[in-house]
Amino acid sequence: MEVNVNMEVNANIRSSNEGQTSFFKTIFNALNIIIGVGILSMPYALASGGWLSLIILFSISGAACYSGLLTKRCMDANPSIKSYAEIGEFAFGVLGKRVLSVVLYLDLYTALTGYLILEGDNLHDLFPNVKTNFHGISIGGNQTFVMIIAVAFLPTVWLEDLSVLAYISATGVISGVVILASVLWVGVFDGVGFHCKGELINWKGITTAMSLYMFSYSANPVFPTLYTSIKKKHQFSKVLLIGFLCATICYASMAILGYMMFGSALQSQVTLNLPTHRLSSKIAIYTAWISPLSKYALLMEPLATTTESWFPNYRNKKWFKMLLRTSLVVSQVVIALTVPFFGSLMSLAGALMGATSSITIPCLCYLKISRNNQRTAERVFIKLLALMSIVVVVLGTYTSLRNIIKESIRQHKV
Repeated sequence: MEVNVNMEVNANIRSSNEGQTSFFKTIFNALNIIIGVGILSMPYALASGGWLSLIILFSISGAACYSGLLTKRCMDANPSIKSYAEIGEFAFGVLGKRVLSVVLYLDLYTALTGYLILEGDNLHDLFPNVKTNFHGISIGGNQTFVMIIAVAFLPTVWLEDLSVLAYISATGVISGVVILASVLWVGVFDGVGFHCKGELINWKGITTAMSLYMFSYSANPVFPTLYTSIKKKHQFSKVLLIGFLCATICYASMAILGYMMFGSALQSQVTLNLPTHRLSSKIAIYTAWISPLSKYALLMEPLATTTESWFPNYRNKKWFKMLLRTSLVVSQVVIALTVPFFGSLMSLAGALMGATSSITIPCLCYLKISRNNQRTAERVFIKLLALMSIVVVVLGTYTSLRNIIKESIRQHKV
């Protein structure tokens, strides 16, 4: 019980620390990062695993939410902790900080790269004839739109105030609802219908489904940033519960609608299946373009902050911050042009980084920090949760890498 008492005392100390973002603004920021672009891949994930894979969706949602609460407890144990990497340092020393920094970096970097690929795919679906010629070099439509979107994202990554980003986040939350409503409209009023029965379970695709579900809930590395920014720290648990509940409702609804509409013909993004000549489809696709725009800066913040910490002599200079963040965007464009497979990339991100950063690491850190806690039942549950996440990492990473290799070979032959 001593550990819990210390955590409560430290939480009260932390509540007096700086934090300017209100409860409702923090909810919008949390909803924005939890209800991410994963909503577009939910039908594809369900089609990959079958109807029973919804059990995995709900299980991962609960596990990720609980792990978020464990992250909060870890921060309450030491009021000086302000970042994801510092949790690792407090639990496992310098090595822990380095490991968590690498995991955080790769997780967010892969997700942000996926946003660029998503934008390129959706806009190319609307404007299939767009091509660019540069000094005799022909650049395809997808690649052209990736570069255009990157330029559009740049001004948002230069913002650092999460209170300001909350207004951008509000548009992201609304966009998720609009996409869901648009897909529903296509099914009900635009002649597509809900005629596909689907499979009860598809064992061959279950690991892909599991990885994509995990990617959609891999927001844990951003939680320390939100927790530090909120004014009243004791309200953060409510923020997490509301965020995950709303996200799971949206994800499950989109998965079911899309699977009943298109069945096994689903592509990696449900917007690519929509009839582009319909107004409702265009609304969904254009809104899918807005959604990553609202999330990109929020996810870039902890990534950029980590990178800036590598250059202590320049990290507080405005020109350096802008140059570094611009460089990060440029590097992501290069990766997006090199690996243009949204579904497989998101599956890899969810399996390798998402499960590790959002479940495995918070569980292990909390177990180490609260090692004197006598609540044996909870400790056993946390250990099982960490073990489950490791299984997701191993199986999901193998399947995702295999799919990326297959798609690369197929594209090379074409």
